Amino acid sequence: MSSPNTISKPSFLQKLQWVADPVGYMKSAVQEYPEIFSARIVGFGDNLVFVNNPQAIQEILTNDRKKFTAPGRANGILRPVAGDSAVFMLEEGQHKKRRQLLMPSFHRERMQAYAQLICDITEKVFDNLPRNTSFLARAATQEISMQVILQAVFGLYEGERTQKLKELMGLMSELFRSPFSSSFLFFPFLQKDLGAWSPWGNFVRQRSAIDELIYTEIAERRSNPNPESIDILSLLMEARDEDGNALADKELRDELMALLFAGHETTATAMAWGLYWSHYLPDVREKLLQELDSLDGSPDLMSITKLPYLSAFCNETLRIHPVAMLTFPRMVNEPVELLGHKLEPGTWIVGCMYLVHHREDLYPQSHEFKPERFLERQFSPYEFMPFGGGARRCIGDALAMVELKLVMAKILSRYQMKLVDSKPEIPRRRGVTLAPARGVKMIISGQRVLQKKELLLSK
Repeated sequence: MSSPNTISKPSFLQKLQWVADPVGYMKSAVQEYPEIFSARIVGFGDNLVFVNNPQAIQEILTNDRKKFTAPGRANGILRPVAGDSAVFMLEEGQHKKRRQLLMPSFHRERMQAYAQLICDITEKVFDNLPRNTSFLARAATQEISMQVILQAVFGLYEGERTQKLKELMGLMSELFRSPFSSSFLFFPFLQKDLGAWSPWGNFVRQRSAIDELIYTEIAERRSNPNPESIDILSLLMEARDEDGNALADKELRDELMALLFAGHETTATAMAWGLYWSHYLPDVREKLLQELDSLDGSPDLMSITKLPYLSAFCNETLRIHPVAMLTFPRMVNEPVELLGHKLEPGTWIVGCMYLVHHREDLYPQSHEFKPERFLERQFSPYEFMPFGGGARRCIGDALAMVELKLVMAKILSRYQMKLVDSKPEIPRRRGVTLAPARGVKMIISGQRVLQKKELLLSK
């Protein structure tokens, strides 16, 4: 099967570079083939076609499904964590039904309920950080996002099970924190349980311990249902499809694992990048503070998420270093021509969000952090797409954006902070995502002097 603009480097070397240095791999490839190229990397047979032309990506993601399909099996790299029945693992008909069940948990009225929770958790975490002692912002934001997920998804606030689940989730997240440890997800032959001391054996045992906690929680909820509960697990247990069927325990487990890890890991990284850019560029931080200070009284927290410069700042944070690099893969279903190239049935294809976000025709000087881009023009969903697009767009995007904006507003308004290292942070593979390589080392020197207009974010 012929593929467009195939990278000539030997397949094994491509696979190694894709795992070890995905940004370098994409930059090198796009210099040779600016809009479409075929990569010989793990998991997709001979080639995976990368596309970064917004119009072409729109055609791929919004097609009538005759030309392109979105098989859930294409996301097999996530199976070890999320199982077989999380929403992004399902085939198209099942995927649509499951997504309809999940969506009410992320409607706007739910965001209002989560907003105060997010602010309270942020203040609790940062008030407990040491003063004048360095800490990793990525670790602090992971603590915030983990507590938000545990409370919003499980309704768990305290107790032994909550602490154990938080501890195990943190340990499992750290298993894939580097390109080397992430390689176990990309190379199935490494997924060997050689005992608790082996990397994969350690992962399997941690996963089993988390499963035990989740299934115990599900069983207790089934035995003692609480119609007043508004957490996502309770809503999912009450949900029924068009035939009146509820989700089975295994389906609930897989959806919860997907929300726990996809939700808290990605949002934690975005918030860490936000703290980095707001302190690496003092002028940007000053503009954010001026906007926050301009708010009178104690407005509804959701109104903070509509602030123009804060919104532009968060968008630019997600643009310059998107946490996810690629859309979920599509498969060519019938012969099709794309960007002047003929694609045969069976070809795998992805939209490359990272390369879209660094197109110079869309984002001049794309490697410079400029929130004003998002004040000066409106970008289409296929020009700015940090959450993917089409039918498989991230289901938690609204919650992620609310969390990112409120956490940034809370921290910037309340705390005096600075970066420890003047060297620029660079993105590095963390599992299937990109995260700050050094974790953004910072110091809190004290609490910001609150002015009258800043009381909106203080208790």
